[in-house]
Amino acid sequence: MKKAFSFCFLLIVSIAGAAFGGYQQIQQFVHQPVSVQPDQLLTLERGTTGKKLADLLEQEKIIDNAQWLPWVLKLQSQFNNVKAGTYSLNGIKTVGDLLTVLNNGKEVQFSLRFGEGETWKLVKKSLENAPHLKRQLTDKTEAELLKQFNLPENAQHKLEGWIYPDTYNYVPNSSDEELLKRAISKMTRTLDKAWDERDSNLPLANKYEMLILASIVEKESGVQVERGKIASVFINRLKAKIRLQTDPTVIYGMGDNYNGNIRKKDLEQPTLYNTYTIDGLPPTPIANPSESAIMAVAHPEKTDFLYFVADGSGGHKFSRNLTEHNRAVQEYLHWYRDNKK
Repeated sequence: MKKAFSFCFLLIVSIAGAAFGGYQQIQQFVHQPVSVQPDQLLTLERGTTGKKLADLLEQEKIIDNAQWLPWVLKLQSQFNNVKAGTYSLNGIKTVGDLLTVLNNGKEVQFSLRFGEGETWKLVKKSLENAPHLKRQLTDKTEAELLKQFNLPENAQHKLEGWIYPDTYNYVPNSSDEELLKRAISKMTRTLDKAWDERDSNLPLANKYEMLILASIVEKESGVQVERGKIASVFINRLKAKIRLQTDPTVIYGMGDNYNGNIRKKDLEQPTLYNTYTIDGLPPTPIANPSESAIMAVAHPEKTDFLYFVADGSGGHKFSRNLTEHNRAVQEYLHWYRDNKK
C-alpha cells in the first residue's frame, strides 16, 4: 500500500514538474526576441493553423525554432485568435509582441493621395504604382468605368473630374477598383450636396456643368481665398455670353503637345476645349476639382468682374472692363520683366 502511494505521489510530482517545466518553456518562448526589419510585412492566409504559423515564422527567419508556438496558441487564451491579414512588423521585439499584433487584427495600412487639379491620367498612374493593390482596372476603358460607376456619359468618354482629391488609406490586397470607387463616391456626394444648396440663378444647366466649371476654377486659382471671386468672373462671363478665354482649357485641349508654353497660335487653334474659340463651357472637366473649388462655383462672390490676370504675388488682379484689364496686364508684364533680370 505504501509502495503504491509512493508511486502515485512520485507520478504526480513528475507530472507537475513536467507541466511546470513546460509552462516555463512557453513563458520563455513568449518573451523570446524575434528577428525582423522595420519595413518587414507578414501575411497570414485564412485558415492558418498553429503549425502552419510556426513553419511560416521559421521560413521567414523571424524565429529560429517555433516548436512551442502551437502550445502557446492552445494554452494562452490572449494569443489563440490569430487573424488573417498583412501586418507590419515595425516595433515588434518579442514573440509576444508579434502574437499580440496578429490577434488584434490591425492590418498595416498604406495611403495614396489624389491631388487637387490632377487629371485622370495622373490618377491612373498613381493607382498603377501603388504598392499591394490588386489590379482590376488595367484593361478597362474610361467609357466602361463611367457605366460601371453609374456616372453621366459624355461624348468624349472621359472620367475626368470625378475623382475626389484626398488621401485614401487601404490595406494590402485591396483592389484599385475599390479605391477608385471610394474616390468617385466621395466626389458624387460632394457635388450632389453643392448642387442642391447652390445659389439661385447660376447659368449652369446641371451638376455636371458645375463640375466642369469647378475644374477650371481649380486650375486657375492657386490662392484658395480667391476662388469665389474667380468663379464670379466665369459666372458673369457665362451670363453675358462672353467666351471664358481661360488658358488651362487650352492646355488641356493641347494634350501631349503642350510643352510648358502657350503661344498665340495655340490660343487660336480650335479644339473641343479651347475656350478662346468655343462658346460656353468645354464638354468635360479638365481636372479633378477640390471641394473648395466646387463650393466657389456653387456660391460665387457677388461681383461685376469680367477679367483677371496674375499680379506677380501668387494672386490675381480683377477688372470690370477691358481697359482696366489691359492696364493690369501691362503691370504684370512690367513686374515679370523686372523679376526675370
